[in-house]
Amino acid sequence: MTDDHNRSWPNQEPDAPRRAQWPGEDAGPAWPGEPARRNPARGGARQSGPAWPAGDEGGPQWPNDQARRPQTPPGGSRRQPPPPGRRPGGAAPGSPPQGFRQPPPGGRRPEPQTEREPDLITHHAHNGTEDSYDSYDDDRRFDEFADDVEPQEELDEKGRKVLTPAQRKKRRWKIIRRVAYACVGVFFVVPAIAFVITYFMVDVPTPESVAALQSQPITYYYADGKTVMGRELPKGGDRQLIKVGEVPEVLKHAAYAAEDATFETNSGFDITGILRAVYNQATGGQGGGSTISQQYIKKATENDAPSLSRKWTELAKSFKMNNQQSKEEIITAYLNIVYFGRGASGAQAAAKAYFNKDAKDLNASEAALLAGLIQGPSRSENQEYAQRRWNYVMDQMVANKWLRADERAAAQFPTPIPKDQSRQENQGTLNYFVQQQVEQELAAKGYDKDKLHASGAKIYTTIDPKAQQAAEQAVSEKMKGQKDDRIKNALVAVDPKTGGVIAYYGGPTVVNVDGKDQLATDWASTPRNPGSSIKPLDLVAYLQMGKGLGDTFDGTSGRKFKGVDKPINNAGNDSSCGKECTVAKAMEHSINTVFYDMVVNVTGVKAAAKAAYSAGIPEKYGSRDSMGLDGSQSIGGGRTEVAPEDMAAAYATFASGGVRHDQHFVAKLTNAQDEVEFDENNTAQGKPAFDDDQAKSQQIAGNVTESLKPVIDFSDLKCPPGHECAGKTGTQQHTVAEGEPAAMGNYNSQTWMVGYTPSVSAAAWVGGDKDYALKDKNGKPIGGKTLAGPIWQEFMTLYLAGQPPEKFDKVQPIGKDPSEVTTTPTKPADTPTPTETPTSTPSAPSTENTDSETSPSKPTKSRPTLPGTGGPTPPLPGGDGFARPPGTETG
Repeated sequence: MTDDHNRSWPNQEPDAPRRAQWPGEDAGPAWPGEPARRNPARGGARQSGPAWPAGDEGGPQWPNDQARRPQTPPGGSRRQPPPPGRRPGGAAPGSPPQGFRQPPPGGRRPEPQTEREPDLITHHAHNGTEDSYDSYDDDRRFDEFADDVEPQEELDEKGRKVLTPAQRKKRRWKIIRRVAYACVGVFFVVPAIAFVITYFMVDVPTPESVAALQSQPITYYYADGKTVMGRELPKGGDRQLIKVGEVPEVLKHAAYAAEDATFETNSGFDITGILRAVYNQATGGQGGGSTISQQYIKKATENDAPSLSRKWTELAKSFKMNNQQSKEEIITAYLNIVYFGRGASGAQAAAKAYFNKDAKDLNASEAALLAGLIQGPSRSENQEYAQRRWNYVMDQMVANKWLRADERAAAQFPTPIPKDQSRQENQGTLNYFVQQQVEQELAAKGYDKDKLHASGAKIYTTIDPKAQQAAEQAVSEKMKGQKDDRIKNALVAVDPKTGGVIAYYGGPTVVNVDGKDQLATDWASTPRNPGSSIKPLDLVAYLQMGKGLGDTFDGTSGRKFKGVDKPINNAGNDSSCGKECTVAKAMEHSINTVFYDMVVNVTGVKAAAKAAYSAGIPEKYGSRDSMGLDGSQSIGGGRTEVAPEDMAAAYATFASGGVRHDQHFVAKLTNAQDEVEFDENNTAQGKPAFDDDQAKSQQIAGNVTESLKPVIDFSDLKCPPGHECAGKTGTQQHTVAEGEPAAMGNYNSQTWMVGYTPSVSAAAWVGGDKDYALKDKNGKPIGGKTLAGPIWQEFMTLYLAGQPPEKFDKVQPIGKDPSEVTTTPTKPADTPTPTETPTSTPSAPSTENTDSETSPSKPTKSRPTLPGTGGPTPPLPGGDGFARPPGTETG
């Protein structure tokens, strides 16, 4: 390698400190008294000429230069000065110091005379023979002469360097550039980076997620799937969602005009709008800079805090939403959650609340009014404010060419419907007791109230509007004129083919107590003593043993049974059926002694209870058993209590030919987007109730029906025109309380009529909330055929009017055919008593030890405890399994 820097000067030893010759530089003229210089050959001796001073002696270096103090070499000794009159290196006095060259003439360095060849690898730098040399020594020498060569800088009084005007200008621009760079970083680069980070960290709430968080109304439909029964609004008000693509253009344009005219073109936020909002807030003005996208984010997250962090996140979410969703999706989502006043959230609910129409049917004037109310929903009833906002929106629609000027000129301010009428339209005709039954049923399936509101549930009930109207009308007409205000009533009808409740009336929902209105008791779901209406279920257990309607029992009144202190009596002490009373005749005349004997001594109480369960009677009501599991169970007294809705369901199993369908109120459940949660119409399947063999189960049900058909005429009732029917009455006798006259024992506290056709089963109940001796409007004791019977008949007639005629299927008799049995009737008493007149029917436990059959476990049916007068009736006196005083139960 070449190293001009380390080459020796002329007449200088190779290892002496030296300065590099300028490239191509001539040796120049010699100092006075010295021979001329010449350039040495490569690798050889230097050309002759004056030598540069070594640069480390203490003597003067240049003419007129002051002497320098000798420097101390390593080791602590100083170099000795040269002899007087001679400079180091043999230079004559007055010659330039060794180690420096005379500047070339004219101030320019001469071109080199020869071009050096590159060093070979064998040269000093590569073969280890290069002189040890540090350029720092030369730099140090130059530093020693810095004060002599460079001019001193001028300083001001504070010791700072004095700058020239050009330098000051340059410094000013340098500061300006740095400030500009800092501003760009602070106001653009850093926010841009932060915005990108925020963009990827935030999630955009979708309309579905917002719908899941925000409560929506629950809509109830009748069985036809079209007629709205009623709607239950959430605490936040009414809300109905519109699907994407269903928002009319006129409503979208009205919303743009009122809230965000650039919605179709902006990216989720409007810079000019934001700057305008900042200016308005700084100057005390009003008006925000939020776009529709930002407003949607704010309402969807329910975060309206006036903070920079909320606004920053809102911007990122709205920008991201515009990248992920279409404008159609965003405006639909916005119009679905924005509040319009009158308890209406969403455009669809608002259209109903203000104009009683769907959002798709709004005209430009109506849409402008709704859009104008978005900023002030609380002032929706302020006529001046509403009209001012309407004018603004209409004018903006014209300005943005969404409405023609002539249409604007012809438009009239729309008149909303009265606010009270709006509330009534939303409520519909929903019966509170029906609503409670529906909610209880859905809760058992895992759909509580919050879940239903969150999904905007649509509940398609089994309630038939015609049947519901017929039930309420029948009760109203037949109870008209009744003076005993202690009388309560209920009616429930069930479709035998599905188990769906088609009519449900539990009495008035509100009662007045001590001058105050309060919620009444739902008597349709309240268990009461069923009386003789339980006897068809006793018969099921008997038929399951292979025994038939032609079998005979002792039907005389006043019979004594083992373990029962007092005799069992028939209604009116009727013994006309005699000692050879067929089961069929006993059912027609409601002979207590026959069914008491049948259950206690033949089937056993457990088998009879199991037959009731298999038909549809629940095993328990809360913690109470439905069946008394004693002798009184056979005639529906004592601890045996059944609700009207369950009696209707149990008789429906007879009507369906022995196929049981679980009683239910909900046919189908969907969410607000019509996505099906479950559909009983497609999934619910009936099963044989009384035997695993469906044919056998049908035969048992058919034999029960044959025994019940004559009861209708015997009870002075009629079937609906063109329809076969069957049924059974029932009564529960009043127990004479202390201080009451003995004649009060002829009155009843509960009465029933349960019957069916092939297409409908209905149970009517009339009674009291306690053991009262009830009277009809003529002051006579109420009975199964005096109030409950006529109510049932009126309902069946109203509901089946115009329906095709129907008959029951014929089945083979089980056991003995009653038509082939000849019996000798017993002479009736001299003073006959009407069958429905209460008689002595003591309650007694079964003394049978052979009944070891156990009933299968079934889910407990819980009943809500409703406030109001009365509640679930406690067991009546005599329900302890022992004989009661005369007047316990009648047929």
